[in-house]
Amino acid sequence: MASNGTVKCAPPMKATSNGVFQGDDPLHFALPLLILQICLVVVLTRLLAYLLRPLRQPRVIAEIIGGILLGPSALGRNKNYLKAVFPARSLTVLDTVASLGLLFFLFLVGLEIDPASLRRTGKTALSIALAGITLPFALGIGTSFVFRATISTGVDQAPFLVFMGVALSITAFPVLARILAELKLLTTDVGRMAMSAAAVNDVAAWVLLALAIALSGTGHSPLVAVWVFLCGSAFIILCIIVGPPIFKWMSRKGEPVDEIYICATLAAVLAAGFVTDTIGIHALFGAFVVGVLIPKQGAFSGALVEKVEDLVSGLFLPLYFVSSGLKTNVATIQGAQSWGLLALVIVTACLGKIVGTVLVSLLCKIPFREAVTLGFLMNTKGLVELIVLNIGKDRGVLNDQTFAIMVLMALFTTFITTPIVVTIYEPARMGISDYKLRTIQRNRSNTQHRLLICFNNTRNIPSLINLMEASRGTGNILRVYAMHLMELSERSSAILMAHKARKNGMPFWNKKRDFEPNQIVIAFQPFQHLSQVSVRPTTAISSMSTMHVDICNSAAKKKVAMIILPFHKHQRVDGRLETIRADLRHVNRRVLEHAPCSVAIFIDRGLGGTSHVAASNVDYTVTTFLFGGPDDHEALSYAALMAEHPGINLNVVHFVVGPVEARDAIRLNVDDQNGPESGLNDQVFLAEFKEKVSRNGSIRIEEILVRNAGETVDAMRTYDRCNLFIVGRTPEGELAAALNNKNECPELGPVGNRLISSEFSTLTSVLVVQKYRSQLIGESLNSLKIEDTAEQESDSQ
Repeated sequence: MASNGTVKCAPPMKATSNGVFQGDDPLHFALPLLILQICLVVVLTRLLAYLLRPLRQPRVIAEIIGGILLGPSALGRNKNYLKAVFPARSLTVLDTVASLGLLFFLFLVGLEIDPASLRRTGKTALSIALAGITLPFALGIGTSFVFRATISTGVDQAPFLVFMGVALSITAFPVLARILAELKLLTTDVGRMAMSAAAVNDVAAWVLLALAIALSGTGHSPLVAVWVFLCGSAFIILCIIVGPPIFKWMSRKGEPVDEIYICATLAAVLAAGFVTDTIGIHALFGAFVVGVLIPKQGAFSGALVEKVEDLVSGLFLPLYFVSSGLKTNVATIQGAQSWGLLALVIVTACLGKIVGTVLVSLLCKIPFREAVTLGFLMNTKGLVELIVLNIGKDRGVLNDQTFAIMVLMALFTTFITTPIVVTIYEPARMGISDYKLRTIQRNRSNTQHRLLICFNNTRNIPSLINLMEASRGTGNILRVYAMHLMELSERSSAILMAHKARKNGMPFWNKKRDFEPNQIVIAFQPFQHLSQVSVRPTTAISSMSTMHVDICNSAAKKKVAMIILPFHKHQRVDGRLETIRADLRHVNRRVLEHAPCSVAIFIDRGLGGTSHVAASNVDYTVTTFLFGGPDDHEALSYAALMAEHPGINLNVVHFVVGPVEARDAIRLNVDDQNGPESGLNDQVFLAEFKEKVSRNGSIRIEEILVRNAGETVDAMRTYDRCNLFIVGRTPEGELAAALNNKNECPELGPVGNRLISSEFSTLTSVLVVQKYRSQLIGESLNSLKIEDTAEQESDSQ
């Protein structure tokens, strides 16, 4: 018979309910309750991330705050809410799913760490990393004595010392990479140094954490910790011996990566987690070790990230922040003593990281301002900090009050990083460079032309290579910088790419010959070897809102004459254009407004087909329409450069207003900026152009008299069998103004819009050119401010 003191435990939660119509409350069942918890945390953290975006804070800040708000510190003060949404019976399921998500996230973190890069780490970065670990660790041990004398009495001394030291010495590598990318510091000396030091720090922190876990075991014999340490070391050595050959064999299979290899690797992650958990050093270590050992080159690592990251980072990982937030009760920090300890641990954490990093940086002859910047960057905390604290809490090393204080310390030190770094070390701004050859149109024709050609997917590479081939001319050497535009998202793959920036320059220029070739580099190599064109592949990794800064800075640094941008639409099978990246359109508009040189937008409709056309097989007809104005002059200059190629014929079509009686009807739409001086400049330019190309039999100049916009469009249609149209973005004159009545894409101008509209049945590629001006004015600038309503209506049809 049970005694009166026996407590009856609540029955375990069943997985699914029978539905409300049969009297079941879904919140009393594990699966629907888990779904509600996931939805709640995802919505809250995304909302907080949106609100914090103007402050340029990393998403981990929003996730930590969201977890705290959902816990007993805020919403959890309402016991009815806590009992309904996060009842005690559901926490086992919640923690299990959160830990599974964390397991695979740590696998992704391991994928970010490249052992080869760590071996190449310079002495300066290594010294900074060691200083950023040693001094904070020592100060953390000193702080632990204060805590044990006040609010943490009775805890085991050895594990508490190590946990406090690790908590203060950690630098969150993924969060740091995100902050550097947001501030455009990845490719600066400060950014590269911080990334190198943080990678070393990250690995060292995991080693120290393994030691702390081994010491925090519940075994009474000290030999238990020794056995845990030895077995853990043996496991890592075994993985290093067995893992890399198998993973390299898998990665050499090429693309597409076989699903069986993905499944085998994910199973290996789980198995490694099981082994390390059995040893007693937490399942996360096994997943992290497997991630580190996977080769970073080739398609294999990318395929793994693609399969895992969205589900893990988007749905499962946020649960870990809720799990952590439910353990964080800020209300436990009461009285002057507790708040004084919070101030102490914040000051100690900042002092150890910043002073240690600054002193070693100064000894390495790094300027003081950059040394201080490095110190604040190395003070970044994040998810790894939470992992350390949660393990300490679960092991009974940290009590509720100490845990809450350490979580707030991590939140504060990460939050202040961005504003302080922005204050003391200016992020990259628009490139201001003094160089002369900013246009294709120039007085001397034998000078080198430099182009920055941008693309956002590999599908356009064959057309771009054919465009390069057509642009190489004869009397000069063409140099092309081929820039792959990649969005810096919250995905781990973006951070994986950002980590590789340490090997390159601004932004990610391939400077050395011994780099590991990737898909983009390999695509351009055959063309470079067979032609006279020098091609430098590069990658710009940035958020789409600031991508134009990278493009403009790169153009200024490389002193290019023209930037060629991809259009935000691509051609479907039926020939119509559909939007693929709406935000790419805003990138193009900002580049057009701020570019330090001429700009062109390339509407690719398969120039030359789906493969590279050899120089001896080139047989193109290029057509340019001349109305008047600087943009038309630049377009014609580019077309003339192409006409130097022996396989290209150029048609120059000069439209002239016909009889006088028709001019009044046209002049109704004329902008005030198109005066008689513009017409005189056009005549002078055309006369000089005719004289310059008089001996080039591949160029045919034709003058067409038209009376209105309709006749102009009809005349343009007769040239729709050419391979490429090259037109100015903002042509001037009466005819151009008459055409300016249907602009779905104002960044293309009136002629470019006509050539891509449904009234033209042509499948010809189009290059829309804007000549460099020190400052855009008039229609050139106003058209970039027009809202997207016209295009939205067009896409909806």
